[in-house]
Amino acid sequence: MRRLVKKRELISMDLTPLIDVVFLLLIFFIVTSEFKKNESILNLSLPNSASTQKVLDKKDIQIEISKEEIAYKSEKITFEELKTKLTLIKKDSAITVKIDKEVKYERVVKLFDILNELQLSNLLLITKENKK
Repeated sequence: MRRLVKKRELISMDLTPLIDVVFLLLIFFIVTSEFKKNESILNLSLPNSASTQKVLDKKDIQIEISKEEIAYKSEKITFEELKTKLTLIKKDSAITVKIDKEVKYERVVKLFDILNELQLSNLLLITKENKK
């Protein structure tokens, strides 16, 4: 006597609605996210200037100085670490420097001494546009 065995059908979930939901969430987060406008890590109050400004290039090396801190390429470091990192760059590299208007002159001189010692002279000082 032979038994008839029914083959079971494999039940599979339809993933189409799940994929739709994932794409909708992705679109929602992309639309509502705020993109980083500049690469400044320190909260600086730049001095005003009436001169025209150059558009910053992403390849430029950015140095920021506040009263207590210094940042290199959006990373907080010390002057000693800065000197080490600057020894690794090319002599003709463009360096943009943002200096808070409340910074003591001594800190600015210390930065320029490091740049001078390493013979880095392609500098661009960033200021805030003077609105009339």
